[in-house]
Amino acid sequence: MKVFVAGASGALGVPFLKELVEHGHHVTAMARSAASQAKRSGGTIDFVQVDAFDKEAVHEAVQRAAPDVVVDLLTSLPKNLADLPKAFPQDRKLRIEGGGNLHSAAIAAGAKRYVQQSSGFYLKPEHGELATEADGFQVNSSPDISLGCQMLTLLETRAFSDSRIEGVALRYGFFYGPGTWYTPDGGAADLVRQSSLALIGDGRAVNSFIHVQDAAVATLAALHAEPGVYNIVDDDPVSVAEWLPAFARYVGAPVPPRVSEEEALKTMGPDAVFYHNGLKGARNDKARVDLCFRPRRLEWLSPLRASIPAN
Repeated sequence: MKVFVAGASGALGVPFLKELVEHGHHVTAMARSAASQAKRSGGTIDFVQVDAFDKEAVHEAVQRAAPDVVVDLLTSLPKNLADLPKAFPQDRKLRIEGGGNLHSAAIAAGAKRYVQQSSGFYLKPEHGELATEADGFQVNSSPDISLGCQMLTLLETRAFSDSRIEGVALRYGFFYGPGTWYTPDGGAADLVRQSSLALIGDGRAVNSFIHVQDAAVATLAALHAEPGVYNIVDDDPVSVAEWLPAFARYVGAPVPPRVSEEEALKTMGPDAVFYHNGLKGARNDKARVDLCFRPRRLEWLSPLRASIPAN
């Protein structure tokens, strides 16, 4: 297959490109620093440096590549987890406007399929404790999360909006592993070592994670699978109250401090409180069947831990 990947230098983009090459696909990758990426790839990938906001340039790059599939992994997220709130506006702008240019370019170039990065941790389960692919996003939550959910709803709607191209939306859990915040040398580890990542209230939010390598393998499988939405999350949905102290132990950090929801509302804002007490996890049944998805166990959880029931 000829595959065009936008957002190729991100935490998921790097292992995904490796999977594509190893499986014999011809890859064109759009990245912020194409020259350095091309040098590291040894010439096995055609890198192009294009501004996602430049519609004409995006169309020209995709047209030249003539891909069968376009994969949209566009994000603009900081290395420091503490800078995330400030990064949200640019991230939304990139994914809505830049992604819009990419989607229209894919259609114009005659691509058969468009794979859209989405989220498996902002979902609102209508039945049971964990969300399925039939569930939507928590659009009426805290301010920034509501805006993020509105953006994700728009991205998924766009992916399925045109009959000329097949749509696939991959709802990834929180990434962990190389190049992410949640790794011993990542931004979240730095914060817990500084005792700057507190547990808020009861920490009753349930989070779904996914290792970036497992996400890359699932994304590869999505090139051939039936069009539609897939939750790409691991088998271990876990409350913040459990995973945050376990993660601190895993990276050699002290026990995270604890603050009340009332105090956190004053000092951190409503989004931080919702992250720790309002988010819900997701199920991966569909991906396990249709993508033969077999994610690894979340690295820092106890091997004796029981999974959270689906209902």
